[in-house]
Amino acid sequence: MRVLIPAYEPDERLVTLVDALRPSSRVVVVDDGSGDRFAPVFAAVADRGATVLRHAANRGKAAALRTGFAWMVANAPGEAVVCADSDGQHTPEDIGRVASVLRERVSARRDDAVVLGARAFTGDVPLRSRAGNRVTAALLAAATGRRVSDTQTGLRGYPAGLLPWALGVRGERFAYELELLLDASRTGVPVVEVPISTVYLEGNASSHFRPLADSARVMWPLALFAASSLLAFALDTVAVLALSALTGSLGVAVVGARVLSATTNFAVNRRAVFRARGGVTGQAARYTALALLLLFLSYASLRTLAELGVPLLAAKLVTDLSLWALSYGVQRAVVFAPPPPKDSSALAPRMHDSTAITQV
Repeated sequence: MRVLIPAYEPDERLVTLVDALRPSSRVVVVDDGSGDRFAPVFAAVADRGATVLRHAANRGKAAALRTGFAWMVANAPGEAVVCADSDGQHTPEDIGRVASVLRERVSARRDDAVVLGARAFTGDVPLRSRAGNRVTAALLAAATGRRVSDTQTGLRGYPAGLLPWALGVRGERFAYELELLLDASRTGVPVVEVPISTVYLEGNASSHFRPLADSARVMWPLALFAASSLLAFALDTVAVLALSALTGSLGVAVVGARVLSATTNFAVNRRAVFRARGGVTGQAARYTALALLLLFLSYASLRTLAELGVPLLAAKLVTDLSLWALSYGVQRAVVFAPPPPKDSSALAPRMHDSTAITQV
């Protein structure tokens, strides 16, 4: 079991943390381009027995984690790793709790899950941290159906078999850690939460999370889920209005528009949104069954609203908004549901090119 700590411009708290961990854990620290001014801090942790890896320039937390994961795969095969932050927000006791659960799962041959150290966000928590976590937790639940109480936690445990998968997950800086949760849902990787303390020092002044730039990066993966539905909605709306005007038949308009939008939606959802694997034939069959159900419900709703005197465009808006949640939930849970991986090696098809690292 190793503890991996990505660090950018750390202070003496990193040294204190390594001191506390070293009796029971081997530590790997990644200097993410902190510069000469911080060399004494990294020299101090190296003197205490930690392995230090270095980026020549700052590349962000995602790159630092990938560097550590790549080193683990190459130099410590078969070892699990717990990732922790360098700014004192993760106590040695909490790191130990996550490591203990991870170790127990590996020993029981349940080494297929990401273990999260989840904070309760009680007490004196900075507003941007409390609000940011609530927003991303709600969006993640809506997008994946998984409820994760702490989406922003940097205290995470990975069994050895999941490291190649983690290396292949896309995303940069802080968005990478949310993308890991999204990809875990797509690929069927379980997520286990372990309660930990909520620690914010000096109003979280040491955090390198930038509220605007990094929040935009965090939200971007989730926006992909909504974009496909909006595209299908726009295409379907234009088509139903055009076909209704051309044919004078509501039935022909609804069917024709739905066939066009559903075909486009299936292709986009499979490739870009859910990144589905497995047989396309079965997915297409399930999607077709769902599309037929939605077609019936859409026609029945439009017919009913039209008879009540609601204009067609307004009826279309009400109907599609009502059916959107049902459609998305069924696609996520049934149509494009990931098959349970038979072994962790099946989760590693997208390895990024590794960048040279140096050990000091």
